[in-house]
Amino acid sequence: MDTRLLIIGGGPGGYVAALRAAQLGIATTLVEGAALGGTCLNVGCIPSKAMIHVAEEYQRACGRAEHGSLGIRHGRPELDLGQAVAWKNGIVDRLTTGVAALLKKQGVTVIEGWAEILDGKTVEVQRAGGERLRIRTEHLVLAMGSTSVELPNLPFGGPVISATEALSPTEIPEHLVVVGAGYIGLELGIAYRKLGAQVAVVEAQSRLLPGYDAELTTPLRQRLERLGIALHLNCQVAGLAADGAGLWMTRGDGREELLPAQRILVAAGRRPRTEGLERLPLDYDGRYIRVDDGCRTSMTDVWAIGDLTGEPLLAHRAMAQGEVVAELIAGKRRRFAPVAIPAVCYTDPEIVVVGLTPEQAKAQGLETMVASFPFAANGRALTLEGPEGFVRVVARADDHRILGWQATGQQVAELATAFSHSLEMGMQLEDVAATLHPHPTLGEAVQEAALRALGRALHL
Repeated sequence: MDTRLLIIGGGPGGYVAALRAAQLGIATTLVEGAALGGTCLNVGCIPSKAMIHVAEEYQRACGRAEHGSLGIRHGRPELDLGQAVAWKNGIVDRLTTGVAALLKKQGVTVIEGWAEILDGKTVEVQRAGGERLRIRTEHLVLAMGSTSVELPNLPFGGPVISATEALSPTEIPEHLVVVGAGYIGLELGIAYRKLGAQVAVVEAQSRLLPGYDAELTTPLRQRLERLGIALHLNCQVAGLAADGAGLWMTRGDGREELLPAQRILVAAGRRPRTEGLERLPLDYDGRYIRVDDGCRTSMTDVWAIGDLTGEPLLAHRAMAQGEVVAELIAGKRRRFAPVAIPAVCYTDPEIVVVGLTPEQAKAQGLETMVASFPFAANGRALTLEGPEGFVRVVARADDHRILGWQATGQQVAELATAFSHSLEMGMQLEDVAATLHPHPTLGEAVQEAALRALGRALHL
Protein backbone atom coordinates (compact mmCIF):
# COMPACT_ATOMS: atom_id res chain seq x y z
CA MET A 1 0.00 0.00 0.00
CA ASP A 2 0.98 3.63 -0.47
CA THR A 3 0.53 6.50 1.97
CA ARG A 4 1.72 10.06 2.20
CA LEU A 5 2.67 9.83 5.87
CA LEU A 6 3.71 6.71 7.76
CA ILE A 7 4.19 6.85 11.52
CA ILE A 8 5.88 4.03 13.39
CA GLY A 9 4.73 3.99 17.00
CA GLY A 10 1.33 4.77 18.48
CA GLY A 11 2.45 6.41 21.71
CA PRO A 12 1.64 10.02 22.66
CA GLY A 13 3.91 11.47 19.99
CA GLY A 14 2.85 9.11 17.24
CA TYR A 15 -0.90 9.22 17.72
CA VAL A 16 -0.96 13.02 18.12
CA ALA A 17 1.08 13.38 14.92
CA ALA A 18 -1.42 11.11 13.17
CA LEU A 19 -4.47 12.99 14.47
CA ARG A 20 -3.11 16.41 13.50
CA ALA A 21 -1.95 15.21 10.08
CA ALA A 22 -5.35 13.70 9.34
CA GLN A 23 -7.03 16.95 10.41
CA LEU A 24 -4.88 18.71 7.82
CA GLY A 25 -5.95 16.35 5.04
CA ILE A 26 -2.81 14.21 4.91
CA ALA A 27 -3.31 10.52 4.10
CA THR A 28 -1.85 8.97 7.25
CA THR A 29 -0.97 5.42 8.29
CA LEU A 30 0.02 4.50 11.83
CA VAL A 31 1.79 1.24 12.70
CA GLU A 32 1.76 -0.02 16.30
CA GLY A 33 3.01 -3.41 17.46
CA ALA A 34 1.62 -3.46 20.98
CA ALA A 35 -1.18 -1.13 22.17
CA LEU A 36 -2.18 2.35 21.14
CA GLY A 37 -1.11 4.93 23.67
CA GLY A 38 2.40 3.53 24.06
CA THR A 39 4.25 3.31 27.35
CA CYS A 40 2.54 6.38 28.81
CA LEU A 41 -1.06 5.23 28.57
CA ASN A 42 -0.46 1.50 29.05
CA VAL A 43 2.42 0.97 31.46
CA GLY A 44 3.65 4.44 32.42
CA CYS A 45 2.14 7.83 33.20
CA ILE A 46 -1.51 6.88 33.56
CA PRO A 47 -1.41 3.52 35.37
CA SER A 48 1.31 4.73 37.73
CA LYS A 49 -0.81 7.71 38.78
CA ALA A 50 -3.76 5.38 39.29
CA MET A 51 -1.71 3.11 41.58
CA ILE A 52 -0.30 6.13 43.40
CA HIS A 53 -3.89 7.26 44.05
CA VAL A 54 -4.87 3.80 45.36
CA ALA A 55 -1.86 3.79 47.68
CA GLU A 56 -2.61 7.30 48.97
CA GLU A 57 -6.26 6.51 49.66
CA TYR A 58 -5.34 3.26 51.41
CA GLN A 59 -2.80 5.02 53.61
CA ARG A 60 -5.29 7.77 54.44
CA ALA A 61 -7.87 5.18 55.44
CA CYS A 62 -5.30 3.42 57.64
CA GLY A 63 -4.43 6.75 59.22
CA ARG A 64 -8.06 7.46 60.02
CA ALA A 65 -8.26 4.12 61.81
CA GLU A 66 -5.19 4.89 63.91
CA HIS A 67 -5.45 8.61 64.57
CA GLY A 68 -8.70 10.18 63.40
CA SER A 69 -7.37 13.76 63.63
CA LEU A 70 -10.31 15.07 61.60
CA GLY A 71 -12.87 13.46 63.83
CA ILE A 72 -13.35 10.63 61.32
CA ARG A 73 -12.82 7.19 62.84
CA HIS A 74 -13.39 3.74 61.43
CA GLY A 75 -11.91 0.28 61.55
CA ARG A 76 -8.75 -0.92 59.90
CA PRO A 77 -9.32 -1.09 56.11
CA GLU A 78 -8.58 -4.08 53.91
CA LEU A 79 -6.89 -3.86 50.52
CA ASP A 80 -8.43 -5.83 47.64
CA LEU A 81 -5.39 -5.68 45.38
CA GLY A 82 -7.11 -7.48 42.52
CA GLN A 83 -9.92 -4.92 42.46
CA ALA A 84 -7.42 -2.05 42.67
CA VAL A 85 -5.48 -3.39 39.67
CA ALA A 86 -8.73 -3.97 37.78
CA TRP A 87 -9.76 -0.34 38.45
CA LYS A 88 -6.39 0.84 37.13
CA ASN A 89 -6.74 -1.38 34.05
CA GLY A 90 -10.21 0.03 33.44
CA ILE A 91 -8.83 3.53 33.23
CA VAL A 92 -6.13 2.38 30.80
CA ASP A 93 -8.68 0.55 28.63
CA ARG A 94 -10.94 3.58 28.55
CA LEU A 95 -8.14 5.86 27.39
CA THR A 96 -6.63 3.51 24.80
CA THR A 97 -10.09 2.80 23.40
CA GLY A 98 -10.59 6.54 23.20
CA VAL A 99 -7.37 6.99 21.23
CA ALA A 100 -8.46 4.30 18.77
CA ALA A 101 -11.85 6.01 18.35
CA LEU A 102 -10.21 9.38 17.70
CA LEU A 103 -7.90 7.91 15.06
CA LYS A 104 -10.83 6.20 13.35
CA LYS A 105 -12.88 9.39 13.47
CA GLN A 106 -10.10 11.33 11.72
CA GLY A 107 -9.62 8.63 9.07
CA VAL A 108 -6.18 7.43 10.12
CA THR A 109 -5.32 3.93 8.89
CA VAL A 110 -4.09 1.96 11.89
CA ILE A 111 -2.12 -1.24 11.26
CA GLU A 112 -1.32 -3.62 14.09
CA GLY A 113 2.07 -5.22 13.63
CA TRP A 114 5.81 -4.84 13.92
CA ALA A 115 7.58 -2.65 11.43
CA GLU A 116 10.82 -3.51 9.65
CA ILE A 117 12.35 -0.44 8.05
CA LEU A 118 13.86 -1.22 4.62
CA ASP A 119 14.77 2.37 3.73
CA GLY A 120 13.51 5.91 4.29
CA LYS A 121 10.52 5.30 2.02
CA THR A 122 9.69 1.63 2.54
CA VAL A 123 8.57 -0.38 5.54
CA GLU A 124 7.41 -3.96 5.90
CA VAL A 125 4.97 -4.80 8.67
CA GLN A 126 4.76 -8.27 10.22
CA ARG A 127 1.10 -8.76 11.10
CA ALA A 128 -0.57 -11.36 13.29
CA GLY A 129 -0.82 -14.69 11.50
CA GLY A 130 2.43 -14.16 9.59
CA GLU A 131 1.14 -11.80 6.90
CA ARG A 132 3.66 -9.22 5.72
CA LEU A 133 2.53 -5.88 4.36
CA ARG A 134 4.85 -3.55 2.44
CA ILE A 135 4.12 0.15 2.80
CA ARG A 136 5.60 2.92 0.64
CA THR A 137 5.50 6.46 1.97
CA GLU A 138 6.53 10.02 1.17
CA HIS A 139 7.23 10.95 4.79
CA LEU A 140 8.37 8.61 7.56
CA VAL A 141 7.98 9.57 11.24
CA LEU A 142 9.92 7.55 13.81
CA ALA A 143 8.09 7.50 17.14
CA MET A 144 9.11 4.22 18.78
CA GLY A 145 9.69 5.68 22.23
CA SER A 146 11.93 4.17 24.88
CA THR A 147 12.23 1.16 27.14
CA SER A 148 13.52 0.45 30.64
CA VAL A 149 17.28 0.08 31.07
CA GLU A 150 18.29 -3.43 32.07
CA LEU A 151 21.33 -3.79 34.32
CA PRO A 152 23.85 -6.50 33.32
CA ASN A 153 24.01 -7.93 36.84
CA LEU A 154 20.24 -7.69 37.36
CA PRO A 155 18.50 -8.93 34.21
CA PHE A 156 14.73 -8.78 34.26
CA GLY A 157 13.01 -11.98 35.28
CA GLY A 158 12.06 -13.78 38.47
CA PRO A 159 12.23 -11.36 41.40
CA VAL A 160 13.75 -8.61 39.24
CA ILE A 161 11.03 -6.47 37.67
CA SER A 162 10.63 -3.27 35.69
CA ALA A 163 8.00 -0.59 36.22
CA THR A 164 5.71 -2.51 33.85
CA GLU A 165 5.44 -5.49 36.20
CA ALA A 166 5.38 -3.24 39.26
CA LEU A 167 2.16 -1.64 38.00
CA SER A 168 0.27 -4.96 37.86
CA PRO A 169 1.13 -6.71 41.13
CA THR A 170 -0.60 -9.90 42.19
CA GLU A 171 0.59 -9.37 45.76
CA ILE A 172 2.43 -6.76 47.79
CA PRO A 173 5.88 -8.12 48.75
CA GLU A 174 7.03 -7.95 52.33
CA HIS A 175 10.27 -6.34 51.17
CA LEU A 176 10.83 -4.34 47.98
CA VAL A 177 14.20 -2.95 46.89
CA VAL A 178 14.13 -0.14 44.35
CA VAL A 179 17.29 0.34 42.28
CA GLY A 180 17.47 3.99 41.28
CA ALA A 181 16.31 7.13 43.10
CA GLY A 182 14.91 8.87 40.04
CA TYR A 183 11.27 9.85 39.73
CA ILE A 184 10.04 6.45 38.49
CA GLY A 185 11.67 4.50 41.30
CA LEU A 186 10.60 6.95 43.99
CA GLU A 187 7.01 7.25 42.76
CA LEU A 188 6.53 3.48 42.78
CA GLY A 189 8.60 2.92 45.91
CA ILE A 190 6.42 5.37 47.87
CA ALA A 191 3.26 3.73 46.50
CA TYR A 192 4.40 0.25 47.55
CA ARG A 193 5.34 1.53 51.00
CA LYS A 194 1.88 3.00 51.47
CA LEU A 195 0.41 -0.34 50.38
CA GLY A 196 2.32 -2.10 53.14
CA ALA A 197 5.71 -3.18 51.78
CA GLN A 198 9.00 -2.49 53.51
CA VAL A 199 10.93 -0.45 50.94
CA ALA A 200 14.63 0.27 50.47
CA VAL A 201 16.02 2.49 47.71
CA VAL A 202 19.56 2.03 46.37
CA GLU A 203 21.13 4.92 44.45
CA ALA A 204 24.65 5.13 43.01
CA GLN A 205 24.82 8.90 43.29
CA SER A 206 25.08 10.96 46.46
CA ARG A 207 21.51 12.28 46.46
CA LEU A 208 18.02 11.35 45.38
CA LEU A 209 16.55 12.91 42.23
CA PRO A 210 20.05 13.98 41.11
CA GLY A 211 18.64 16.39 38.53
CA TYR A 212 16.90 18.52 41.17
CA ASP A 213 18.43 20.92 43.69
CA ALA A 214 18.69 20.04 47.38
CA GLU A 215 16.16 22.63 48.55
CA LEU A 216 13.48 21.04 46.39
CA THR A 217 14.25 17.47 47.43
CA THR A 218 14.67 18.09 51.17
CA PRO A 219 10.91 17.84 51.93
CA LEU A 220 10.80 14.60 49.92
CA ARG A 221 13.71 13.10 51.83
CA GLN A 222 12.07 14.03 55.12
CA ARG A 223 8.86 12.39 53.95
CA LEU A 224 10.72 9.20 53.00
CA GLU A 225 12.12 9.05 56.51
CA ARG A 226 8.66 9.48 58.05
CA LEU A 227 7.29 6.75 55.81
CA GLY A 228 10.08 4.42 56.89
CA ILE A 229 11.69 4.07 53.46
CA ALA A 230 15.40 3.23 53.77
CA LEU A 231 17.56 5.33 51.44
CA HIS A 232 21.01 3.96 50.54
CA LEU A 233 23.01 6.60 48.64
CA ASN A 234 26.49 6.19 47.13
CA CYS A 235 25.80 2.48 46.84
CA GLN A 236 26.23 0.07 43.94
CA VAL A 237 24.15 -3.04 43.33
CA ALA A 238 26.31 -6.15 43.18
CA GLY A 239 23.75 -8.80 42.27
CA LEU A 240 21.12 -11.17 43.59
CA ALA A 241 21.60 -13.29 46.67
CA ALA A 242 22.27 -16.95 45.92
CA ASP A 243 18.76 -17.92 47.00
CA GLY A 244 17.18 -15.05 45.05
CA ALA A 245 15.62 -13.61 48.22
CA GLY A 246 17.75 -10.50 48.51
CA LEU A 247 20.08 -8.04 46.83
CA TRP A 248 23.76 -7.50 47.54
CA MET A 249 24.90 -3.89 47.45
CA THR A 250 28.32 -2.30 47.91
CA ARG A 251 28.58 0.87 49.96
CA GLY A 252 30.92 3.73 49.14
CA ASP A 253 33.50 2.47 51.63
CA GLY A 254 33.57 -0.96 49.99
CA ARG A 255 31.44 -2.79 52.57
CA GLU A 256 28.92 -5.24 51.18
CA GLU A 257 25.43 -5.57 52.62
CA LEU A 258 22.53 -7.89 51.87
CA LEU A 259 19.08 -6.29 51.60
CA PRO A 260 16.11 -8.65 51.97
CA ALA A 261 13.78 -8.52 48.98
CA GLN A 262 11.03 -10.60 47.44
CA ARG A 263 10.91 -8.12 44.55
CA ILE A 264 13.62 -5.88 43.10
CA LEU A 265 12.38 -2.99 40.99
CA VAL A 266 15.05 -1.77 38.59
CA ALA A 267 14.34 1.88 37.75
CA ALA A 268 17.75 2.89 36.43
CA GLY A 269 16.49 4.99 33.57
CA ARG A 270 15.24 4.47 30.04
CA ARG A 271 16.89 4.09 26.64
CA PRO A 272 15.55 4.94 23.16
CA ARG A 273 14.19 2.09 21.04
CA THR A 274 16.57 2.52 18.11
CA GLU A 275 16.79 -1.17 17.21
CA GLY A 276 15.89 -1.72 13.57
CA LEU A 277 17.14 1.66 12.38
CA GLU A 278 20.46 0.29 11.13
CA ARG A 279 19.47 0.68 7.48
CA LEU A 280 18.89 4.40 7.88
CA PRO A 281 22.05 6.57 7.75
CA LEU A 282 20.87 8.82 10.57
CA ASP A 283 23.02 11.20 12.58
CA TYR A 284 23.03 10.66 16.34
CA ASP A 285 23.79 12.68 19.46
CA GLY A 286 25.05 9.90 21.69
CA ARG A 287 22.31 7.29 21.72
CA TYR A 288 19.59 9.70 20.54
CA ILE A 289 18.64 10.62 16.98
CA ARG A 290 19.76 14.13 16.06
CA VAL A 291 16.95 16.40 14.89
CA ASP A 292 16.56 20.11 14.17
CA ASP A 293 13.89 22.42 15.59
CA GLY A 294 11.39 20.90 13.17
CA CYS A 295 12.21 17.32 14.23
CA ARG A 296 13.86 16.63 10.87
CA THR A 297 16.57 13.98 10.88
CA SER A 298 19.63 13.99 8.65
CA MET A 299 17.57 12.15 6.00
CA THR A 300 15.14 14.06 3.79
CA ASP A 301 11.50 13.45 4.74
CA VAL A 302 12.45 11.24 7.69
CA TRP A 303 11.38 12.70 11.02
CA ALA A 304 11.87 11.63 14.62
CA ILE A 305 9.93 12.64 17.73
CA GLY A 306 9.65 11.83 21.41
CA ASP A 307 12.07 9.74 23.43
CA LEU A 308 14.13 8.85 20.34
CA THR A 309 15.32 12.46 20.20
CA GLY A 310 16.69 12.91 23.71
CA GLU A 311 15.91 14.40 27.09
CA PRO A 312 13.56 15.12 28.64
CA LEU A 313 11.75 11.83 28.03
CA LEU A 314 8.26 13.21 28.62
CA ALA A 315 4.95 12.47 26.93
CA HIS A 316 3.94 16.12 26.56
CA ARG A 317 7.20 16.86 24.76
CA ALA A 318 6.53 14.05 22.29
CA MET A 319 2.95 15.22 21.73
CA ALA A 320 4.06 18.77 20.96
CA GLN A 321 6.74 17.49 18.56
CA GLY A 322 4.18 15.29 16.80
CA GLU A 323 1.92 18.26 16.18
CA VAL A 324 4.84 20.31 14.81
CA VAL A 325 5.86 17.57 12.37
CA ALA A 326 2.32 17.14 11.06
CA GLU A 327 1.97 20.85 10.39
CA LEU A 328 5.36 21.08 8.69
CA ILE A 329 4.45 18.21 6.36
CA ALA A 330 1.22 20.07 5.59
CA GLY A 331 3.27 23.09 4.53
CA LYS A 332 2.78 25.26 7.58
CA ARG A 333 5.58 27.22 9.26
CA ARG A 334 6.28 25.69 12.65
CA ARG A 335 9.20 24.86 14.90
CA PHE A 336 9.60 23.11 18.21
CA ALA A 337 11.18 25.71 20.45
CA PRO A 338 9.35 25.93 23.78
CA VAL A 339 10.68 28.40 26.31
CA ALA A 340 10.47 25.64 28.93
CA ILE A 341 9.28 22.05 29.24
CA PRO A 342 7.59 21.38 32.59
CA ALA A 343 8.64 18.32 34.56
CA VAL A 344 6.61 16.80 37.39
CA CYS A 345 7.53 14.15 39.95
CA TYR A 346 4.42 12.52 41.41
CA THR A 347 6.20 11.69 44.62
CA ASP A 348 4.94 12.58 48.09
CA PRO A 349 5.26 15.54 48.14
CA GLU A 350 5.01 16.29 44.42
CA ILE A 351 7.74 18.31 42.73
CA VAL A 352 7.40 20.64 39.74
CA VAL A 353 10.23 22.30 37.81
CA VAL A 354 9.66 24.70 34.91
CA GLY A 355 12.43 26.81 33.40
CA LEU A 356 15.65 27.76 35.15
CA THR A 357 16.50 26.97 38.74
CA PRO A 358 18.60 29.49 40.72
CA GLU A 359 21.74 27.40 40.12
CA GLN A 360 21.10 27.16 36.37
CA ALA A 361 20.50 30.88 36.08
CA LYS A 362 23.71 31.57 37.98
CA ALA A 363 25.64 29.20 35.70
CA GLN A 364 24.43 31.26 32.73
CA GLY A 365 25.78 34.42 34.36
CA LEU A 366 22.36 35.92 35.02
CA GLU A 367 21.67 38.28 37.91
CA THR A 368 18.46 37.05 39.46
CA MET A 369 15.80 37.65 42.08
CA VAL A 370 14.73 34.47 43.89
CA ALA A 371 11.88 34.17 46.35
CA SER A 372 9.89 31.35 47.95
CA PHE A 373 6.50 31.25 49.61
CA PRO A 374 5.77 28.38 52.03
CA PHE A 375 2.52 26.42 51.94
CA ALA A 376 2.50 26.67 55.74
CA ALA A 377 1.18 30.20 55.15
CA ASN A 378 -1.41 29.11 52.57
CA GLY A 379 -4.95 28.50 53.82
CA ARG A 380 -5.90 25.94 51.20
CA ALA A 381 -2.80 23.86 51.90
CA LEU A 382 -3.72 23.76 55.58
CA THR A 383 -7.24 22.53 54.80
CA LEU A 384 -5.74 19.73 52.69
CA GLU A 385 -3.49 18.65 55.58
CA GLY A 386 -0.55 19.52 53.34
CA PRO A 387 1.32 22.50 54.78
CA GLU A 388 4.75 21.19 53.75
CA GLY A 389 6.55 22.61 50.74
CA PHE A 390 6.77 25.92 48.91
CA VAL A 391 6.60 27.76 45.59
CA ARG A 392 9.80 29.38 44.32
CA VAL A 393 10.22 31.89 41.51
CA VAL A 394 13.39 32.90 39.66
CA ALA A 395 13.39 36.19 37.73
CA ARG A 396 15.89 38.53 36.11
CA ALA A 397 17.08 41.27 38.42
CA ASP A 398 17.08 43.96 35.72
CA ASP A 399 13.63 43.71 34.12
CA HIS A 400 11.91 41.20 36.47
CA ARG A 401 11.22 38.80 33.59
CA ILE A 402 10.40 35.36 35.00
CA LEU A 403 12.99 32.68 34.21
CA GLY A 404 11.70 29.70 36.16
CA TRP A 405 9.37 28.24 38.76
CA GLN A 406 9.81 25.37 41.17
CA ALA A 407 7.38 23.95 43.69
CA THR A 408 7.09 21.04 46.08
CA GLY A 409 4.02 20.09 48.04
CA GLN A 410 0.65 18.42 47.85
CA GLN A 411 -1.06 18.71 44.43
CA VAL A 412 1.53 21.16 43.05
CA ALA A 413 1.45 19.31 39.72
CA GLU A 414 -1.70 21.32 39.00
CA LEU A 415 0.34 24.53 39.15
CA ALA A 416 2.64 23.49 36.29
CA THR A 417 0.42 24.94 33.56
CA ALA A 418 0.40 28.37 35.18
CA PHE A 419 4.17 28.22 35.50
CA SER A 420 4.62 27.27 31.84
CA HIS A 421 2.16 29.90 30.68
CA SER A 422 4.01 32.70 32.46
CA LEU A 423 7.29 31.71 30.81
CA GLU A 424 5.87 31.28 27.31
CA MET A 425 4.16 34.68 27.54
CA GLY A 426 7.32 36.38 28.80
CA MET A 427 5.65 37.59 31.98
CA GLN A 428 7.32 39.74 34.59
CA LEU A 429 6.90 39.42 38.33
CA GLU A 430 4.52 42.37 38.29
CA ASP A 431 2.20 40.54 35.85
CA VAL A 432 1.76 37.60 38.22
CA ALA A 433 1.58 39.81 41.31
CA ALA A 434 -1.22 41.90 39.78
CA THR A 435 -3.28 38.92 38.58
CA LEU A 436 -6.25 38.03 40.78
CA HIS A 437 -5.73 34.54 42.21
CA PRO A 438 -8.89 32.94 43.66
CA HIS A 439 -9.05 32.36 47.39
CA PRO A 440 -8.57 29.88 48.91
CA THR A 441 -6.35 28.02 46.43
CA LEU A 442 -2.81 26.69 46.28
CA GLY A 443 -2.30 29.10 43.39
CA GLU A 444 -2.23 31.99 45.83
CA ALA A 445 1.27 30.81 46.75
CA VAL A 446 2.30 31.58 43.16
CA GLN A 447 1.15 35.17 43.50
CA GLU A 448 2.72 35.49 46.93
CA ALA A 449 6.07 34.20 45.66
CA ALA A 450 6.05 36.93 42.99
CA LEU A 451 5.06 39.52 45.58
CA ARG A 452 7.82 38.39 47.90
CA ALA A 453 10.40 38.68 45.12
CA LEU A 454 9.24 42.27 44.73
CA GLY A 455 9.61 42.82 48.46
CA ARG A 456 5.92 43.09 49.29
CA ALA A 457 4.53 39.68 50.26
CA LEU A 458 1.22 40.13 52.07
CA HIS A 459 0.88 36.92 54.08
CA LEU A 460 4.40 36.31 55.28
